[in-house]
Amino acid sequence: MNKIVTRNALLARQQANPNLVLLEALPEKYFNDWHLPGARHFPHDQARALAASAIPDTSAEVIVYCASSTCQNSHIAANVLQQMGYVNVAVYAGGKQDWSDAGLPAVKGDMKAAA
Repeated sequence: MNKIVTRNALLARQQANPNLVLLEALPEKYFNDWHLPGARHFPHDQARALAASAIPDTSAEVIVYCASSTCQNSHIAANVLQQMGYVNVAVYAGGKQDWSDAGLPAVKGDMKAAA
């Protein structure tokens, strides 16, 4: 079971930890359409291959998100990271839908790969 964070908890963690690693676990097209500020592209189906280069420190604070509360990509990516020994991984389950519904700013385009 993944640790779940709310939008407010994500915002608080971003304020408290400037080194927080925020990962979007959706295909490139969706990341390029728009993503959360500071997020890096981290497709769930490439998590194992990208993890070491994207997050060299297995103790880093990592929050993974995807499209919405019904999307499982963030949970899949978080599970892979945990299996690989990452110890501080959480899922922002509300994802892009929750972020957008709250009217928070988004970044359009600007591909920033995780690796």
